[in-house]
Amino acid sequence: MKQRKLNNKQKQKLFRAAQYASVCEHCRFGKPAPDGSSVLCPVRGVMRRQSSCNKYEYDPLKRVPVRAPVLPEYDPELFTL
Repeated sequence: MKQRKLNNKQKQKLFRAAQYASVCEHCRFGKPAPDGSSVLCPVRGVMRRQSSCNKYEYDPLKRVPVRAPVLPEYDPELFTL
């Protein structure tokens, strides 16, 4: 079976890329630099993590999800009548 290539509009709909800011940190081409504060881009060279260019393509596997906050522990006496 031959795989079909998705265009940008289909990718955005599938991965909901529109809700994420276009930053080099999430780009398909960017690789994290050893210093951790920049991205190595084969198109533009060394870039800041929060910058972007016209070659930007969203890669959902590079996004780090936000951790859920730790819920406070409640005293059981608060729930008694």
